[in-house]
Amino acid sequence: MAKLTLGAENFFVFAHNTGSGRLVFAKSNSFKRQKFHLYPSEGCSRLRVSCSIKEKENVKEETDKFDEVLTGLRVDEPGSVSGFDSESGLVRGTEEVGRASYWPPWKNIPQRYKLIGTTSLAFVVCNMDKVNLSVAIIPMSHCFGWNSSVAGLVQSSFFWGYALSQLPGGWLAKIFGGRKVLQTGVLIWSLATALLPLLAGFMPGLVLSRVLVGIGEGVSPSAATDLIARSIPLEERSRAVSFVFGGLSFGSVAGLLLAPPIIENLGWESVFYIFGLLGIAWFSGFKILQEGETSNGATLAPRSNYINVKKSLSASLEEMGESLKDVPWKAIFRSKAVWAMIYAHFCGSWGHYTCLSWLPTYFSEELSLNLTEAAWVSILPPLASVLVTSIAAQFADNLIATGVETTMVRKICQTIAFLSPAVCMTLSSIDLGLPHWEIVGILTAGLALSSFALSGLYCTHQDISPEYASILLGITNTVGAVPGIVGVALTGYLLDSTHSWSMSLFAPSIFFYLTGTIVWLAFASSKPQNFSTRD
Repeated sequence: MAKLTLGAENFFVFAHNTGSGRLVFAKSNSFKRQKFHLYPSEGCSRLRVSCSIKEKENVKEETDKFDEVLTGLRVDEPGSVSGFDSESGLVRGTEEVGRASYWPPWKNIPQRYKLIGTTSLAFVVCNMDKVNLSVAIIPMSHCFGWNSSVAGLVQSSFFWGYALSQLPGGWLAKIFGGRKVLQTGVLIWSLATALLPLLAGFMPGLVLSRVLVGIGEGVSPSAATDLIARSIPLEERSRAVSFVFGGLSFGSVAGLLLAPPIIENLGWESVFYIFGLLGIAWFSGFKILQEGETSNGATLAPRSNYINVKKSLSASLEEMGESLKDVPWKAIFRSKAVWAMIYAHFCGSWGHYTCLSWLPTYFSEELSLNLTEAAWVSILPPLASVLVTSIAAQFADNLIATGVETTMVRKICQTIAFLSPAVCMTLSSIDLGLPHWEIVGILTAGLALSSFALSGLYCTHQDISPEYASILLGITNTVGAVPGIVGVALTGYLLDSTHSWSMSLFAPSIFFYLTGTIVWLAFASSKPQNFSTRD
């Protein structure tokens, strides 16, 4: 509740309740228990006065003083005031209303912070449903007799749907708004996750369920990017992006931490049921929160930014077709900066997705850890990423605030994000006789520092074009999903062929990190580009 209080002797106290839209006047030293409620309307304002009968004359005199300042004021009879007690001269439920104005706790939080917080929470659930298979694949392989190649195929099926949904996700976010697209995506991937155990014995069904999880999660980055571009100013954008996408790291930590004990105590099927229900619970809670905000008159963005979703389906699809025609595709793909983003996203995704999928197995087989130990050690990189993300965001925003060119800031952050894991993977690949805990520490440091990309590559889409930010992320994420399809499956195949983790997991990632750094430094740019005028 935002309050502006003007206090002095013989003066009224003014308060504005943003939740109800009501203005309240009160005066304590000239008359008792009087409340003036001002309700805004289109043509005028109305002053509602609650007082006892004997005080009415005094109140009338007091309200006359407001006539010179406020017009359209009306004094109601005591009996006409809802909840008025004629004996005490009080409006019943005043304390309850006051307390209600502070409940729920998030009611008075600025709208853009609510948006960022709930979106980040969705991303927590997102990665929990992504990494659960990385842990469950070990007992599932034993249960169904899968080798590394089949296990890699099962894990890579997620990225088939993820790649297919990137561009459609960007289009839908631009047309219907990122919030509605995000809600739909969460519901799709949560239902598919909960259904996976029922389909696990039938390979096509298992693959289809993971494809649907990929489709649901694939629209989320574009939806989040659309929301950030529309509602967050430039000077807060690095922190907003880092906080939202940092939910992915927290989700990885939560998923890897919770999955092993759930699997060991309740069976591998239970982890999919429980994690799927978490997403459904998020969807339900988000709907309730949205209804509450709507009843209070809160809006996410100007209505002109969104298509009226009450239109018929055919009209909406027609609008979508027209919108796609309006996208300046030629101008976008003629931009060197866009191609630098595309290749950088591909390179970063190769290292991220292959490690996300195979690190638990690597720690289990190479370091001889059991399921719980392997999963808990796998927590360390995303856990460290949470810390690095906050440091990187503050680092980038401070540089921009001090006048450093935005392009230079993005290049510095992305270079750190690429070279750090490349160096650490190289050290882990070479047989230096290091103990296992040192290898874990080196990999953790390298993968954590790759989170600098959230203040580098992942901010560049909004920097270049807020209008087409969701489309740009859809393009780069589509290409960035290819390593999930090819890289995850290829790692399993190479592992069966070479029996070397250095050749199958680390060597390809090092190559792409190094070449990605070169391309990024040569062609990346954060200068705003008006693609529409160039087509």
